[in-house]
Amino acid sequence: MNIILSPSLLSADFASLGHVASSLEKAGVAWLHLDVMDGAFVPNITFGAPVISCLRKQTGLFFDVHLMIEAPDRYLADFAAAGADMLVVHMETMRHAHKTLQAIHDLGLKAGLALNPGTDFSHCRWLLPYVDLMLLMGVNPGFSGQKFISQTYVKIGACRKYLDELGYEHLPIQVDGGASLANAAELVAAGADILVSGSAFFKNPDYVDAHNAFISSTSEALDNRKSCQGLERAQSWRHCPDGSY
Repeated sequence: MNIILSPSLLSADFASLGHVASSLEKAGVAWLHLDVMDGAFVPNITFGAPVISCLRKQTGLFFDVHLMIEAPDRYLADFAAAGADMLVVHMETMRHAHKTLQAIHDLGLKAGLALNPGTDFSHCRWLLPYVDLMLLMGVNPGFSGQKFISQTYVKIGACRKYLDELGYEHLPIQVDGGASLANAAELVAAGADILVSGSAFFKNPDYVDAHNAFISSTSEALDNRKSCQGLERAQSWRHCPDGSY
């Protein structure tokens, strides 16, 4: 069993995104992380549903769509129609989080819950029955290439323990921001199942080599983990064109 690597398209060549996506799939990558930013919740603007719709025609990758936008409810249906497989929404952006998560499920998609570095995971306790994945930010969201916040290691471990004690061993933990070959093993040892990597991944133009490097660097740490129920569950997720998840 291997960790899941979800390369962040934000660090790819925007002049050839379709080619990048199809090349990643050929290289054995299973997930693609799509950072949607609105310039309001975060100080950056990226892309929206039309770009994702175009990419969907180029690849069968599992689209892991990270909505760093205010009031995400307004656009959930648009991203579902564009071909998203999972919508990850920020705890900090929702007025009625339960309603938003349920709306994502009603669209036939996986629902992820993202937390900024300063947000405590204990605030999510009553939402956990409606969550398929927890995303912990390793940087303040907005731009790729930021320095990793070292306290994130402790937060990952504490979150994993918290979820397990509440009976949510099956919920995978994704880490976004600052993941690289230098810290991937430590992230996995702390409890991360899915690593989002942007600049650290795409600096290597050989996607097969880049992917294998992350897998190799984390294999020992993963072998030493007591349980990987969340990872096992996430590994079964695939793009389903008919929405039958």
